[in-house]
Amino acid sequence: MMSYELERRIAVEAVARASRLCQEVQRELVAGSSLSKDDKSPVTVADFGAQAVVSHTLAEALPDVPLVGEEDARALREPENEELRGKVVAAAQRGLAGLSEAEVLDLIDRGTYEGGGSGRHWTLDPIDGTKGFLRLDQYAVALALIEDGELVLGALGCPNLPVRADEPDGARGCLFISIRGQGSFMRSLDGGEEKAIHVSDIQRASEASLCESVEAAHSSQSDTARVAEVLGLTAPPFRIDSQCKYAAVARGDASIYLRLPTRKDYEEKIWDHAAGSMVVSEAGGRITDVDGKPLDFSIGRTLRDNTGVVVTNGHVHDEVVAAVKQVLGREG
Repeated sequence: MMSYELERRIAVEAVARASRLCQEVQRELVAGSSLSKDDKSPVTVADFGAQAVVSHTLAEALPDVPLVGEEDARALREPENEELRGKVVAAAQRGLAGLSEAEVLDLIDRGTYEGGGSGRHWTLDPIDGTKGFLRLDQYAVALALIEDGELVLGALGCPNLPVRADEPDGARGCLFISIRGQGSFMRSLDGGEEKAIHVSDIQRASEASLCESVEAAHSSQSDTARVAEVLGLTAPPFRIDSQCKYAAVARGDASIYLRLPTRKDYEEKIWDHAAGSMVVSEAGGRITDVDGKPLDFSIGRTLRDNTGVVVTNGHVHDEVVAAVKQVLGREG
């Protein structure tokens, strides 16, 4: 079994760097300004800047491993986006001194790889949870390594997540890291000791807590409520943005996360689930689609052979999938 020591170190460095960039942009452009509701420029600056920083960190260490990223620089290159482009480049240069504008844009464009089932590639969501970012709430920098179609590494930076769930007003900023066969670990984003994390040991779904997206557009909350009813859940859903939901299940803050389809033709993107899936599975949990099929990361940039996502602590997984199938009418 490979140790992935270099890949692990580089992934931690890349995610920590990008998370710090996002924190800086959030402090300066969100917290310090009165934004109109339709002004998305801060999250755009952080999104592109974070992808440039991660891309550079990965390419320096492992130049032959391509990147499936959420963003590309096509729109940034347009003349009418000169002001936004300047802000993105400035944000990236703060962490990558000496890079030119052209180099920053080329780093962003490294993310256009199509993925697939052979060889190795990274996949990145530079800011998962853009609305959470703008609300000064939860968002994540999500990076994973895929090898011959299989997840082998996940790194998840959650800059606003409380280090301890029972101390919501305490220290914030967590970094989760997992390697296939080696478990999942958490540390403060600022550094310090890594601690092994594990899913909850709840054995019956009726006793579980459930987390789902804050944004109703991301998952069918009405179907989730019906699943909760079938399972006999009594606790209200724990609503949280981004792949921080995966982190919550991985360290036992919640036991179930459902992302139920909002429309039949929607294809989940690999970068929305790869890092979180790895962190949960190595913490002892289980991830499938709504039919109980494993997520297939081998077919490109989307999970087009899967429908929805069900994440649990493993113990209650079959019970939850059965309830989901019943609610969605998929028992056949």
